[in-house]
Amino acid sequence: MSFLKKLFGGGGGAAPSAPAEVHNGFTIYADPVKDGGTWRIAARIEKDIDGTVKTHQMMRADTLQSHEDAVKASLAKAKMLIDQQGETIFG
Repeated sequence: MSFLKKLFGGGGGAAPSAPAEVHNGFTIYADPVKDGGTWRIAARIEKDIDGTVKTHQMMRADTLQSHEDAVKASLAKAKMLIDQQGETIFG
């Protein structure tokens, strides 16, 4: 089963959710996706801009063996994306 099918509700067990983390005014929700026996790096990045919450879904090809490691890597990649692109990720 592909990771996209799982991402959109097609299977896999539910993983424990990680707490949201704020970085430079953006809220990051680490949400790794189960992909076979590994976890794919993924996160949702949000920011309130002029009263509207903008959202960016980030997913990477990188996979890790444990959910905990994937959460840490998802947060790190999201922070790097925010630092590099700022609000342009919503554009």
